[in-house]
Amino acid sequence: MSADVAASALPGGRTAHFQLVSHWHLAAPIAAVWEALKATERWPDWWPYVQSVRELHAGDADGLGAMRHIRWSSRLPYGVAFDVEVVELQRHRLLRGRARGQLEGAGLWELTPDSETTRVRYTWCVDLNSRWMRVVAPLAAPLFRWNHDGVMRAGAQGLARHLGARLLDAY
Repeated sequence: MSADVAASALPGGRTAHFQLVSHWHLAAPIAAVWEALKATERWPDWWPYVQSVRELHAGDADGLGAMRHIRWSSRLPYGVAFDVEVVELQRHRLLRGRARGQLEGAGLWELTPDSETTRVRYTWCVDLNSRWMRVVAPLAAPLFRWNHDGVMRAGAQGLARHLGARLLDAY
């Protein structure tokens, strides 16, 4: 799996911005994929790098405005935690969240039906708020990319297992 990545840092390591794009193709109906992705509180059941999800605010009946605190582990010897608020959702099509905490930015899940299968595109645009991450970002960008790829691959594999489906592709 590979993610498209752009990374930049201001002089002095004050900020670092990453844009990562991942693609999953699952032999599962779009409704099942949608429900699994929307049920963030269940992610630790199937996504190995999600340590915990705690609801901070339920949001409306569809989940708009919901806020969750998510703790992640990683392939590298560090973890991150941040709050994610659902700021846009279109049933079976897209789910957009705004992240605040050690990482700050936005994540967008886009689902597309493909016959009896589902294609998922995840775009993660974040700034690093942890000082150590900002400082090392100019040199560590390839490691951060490798780490993100592994976390996302594990998510794709875990979701396929959770749904009893075949993972057709993940990159």
